[in-house]
Amino acid sequence: MPLLKVFNVLSVLVVFGLAIQPVKATPPAVTAPPAVVAPPAVAVSIPPLHSLVAAVMEGIGKPALLSPGGTSPHRAMLRPSTARHLAEADLVFWVGPELENFLETPLKRLSEKSGAKIIALLHAPGIFRREARHLHRDTDSESHNPDANYQLDPHFWLDPENAIRIVAIVAEQLGEANPERTAIYRQNRDRTIARLRALDLEIRRKLAPLAGIPYLVFHDSYAYLEGRYDLGPSQAVAIDPERRAGPRRIVALRRKITENAFRCLFHEPQFTAPILARLREGSDISTAPLDPLGSGLTPSPDLYFQMMQTNATSLQNCLMPARDG
Repeated sequence: MPLLKVFNVLSVLVVFGLAIQPVKATPPAVTAPPAVVAPPAVAVSIPPLHSLVAAVMEGIGKPALLSPGGTSPHRAMLRPSTARHLAEADLVFWVGPELENFLETPLKRLSEKSGAKIIALLHAPGIFRREARHLHRDTDSESHNPDANYQLDPHFWLDPENAIRIVAIVAEQLGEANPERTAIYRQNRDRTIARLRALDLEIRRKLAPLAGIPYLVFHDSYAYLEGRYDLGPSQAVAIDPERRAGPRRIVALRRKITENAFRCLFHEPQFTAPILARLREGSDISTAPLDPLGSGLTPSPDLYFQMMQTNATSLQNCLMPARDG
């Protein structure tokens, strides 16, 4: 066979062989893994509520604290750090205007400007609320203001049953804002509620012998605690910390103290009150701290538990009747 012919045949075979080679599948495009959704930026007004929110967010993020311990929310002002935390927040938990009226206008502006969700926990469904006791008392204050904001007692977190409801509300709100982590929020909720139920039982055992013992407090912030554990009755030096007690009330309280009408006089670290020294003068009434805000404690998921245990111990130590011999 001529050489040229052979070459042509081989060429045809090569081309034919190439033509019948299987077509390789196009490799799939490489796609980036789904982006991790950041948790919402959360701000909380006062340390006890911040502690409960931090417990639900544990392992995910840390909420910002707007009013640190040692600062009374009754007298707080909007500081630059507070304004910054608010501007960055997607979700804000606060008591409500009954306690933190300095936040009312900034929160309204935040909601209108950024669409952040604002939760006034005192008014949330399921929260047990008490009417402010000063509505039924002659306060003899130097300036009485029957403002509508004072119709409810705002110290609702001092009842651990309300703390349980707060945790459930927070977990629900966080799950709605961040559904990718709903399971974690729920696990943290369940663990925190179990701790709160154990705390409630521990405090009840500790305070049970103190039922009915009268005592004196600086301002009327303990009705929820007293109602939960059958304490008191207590009387307050100042029904509202923003109003000074009048002379008639001071005289009446001094008389009761000298008559041993109170087992103990409790003071709060948030308030400097020289009036307490005047009340004690000439008597041997015992004194002890009570702190509804956890002042001096480091903000953390444990602060609420530490605060309640410390208050229960202070009540026990000051009110427990002395044992004979």
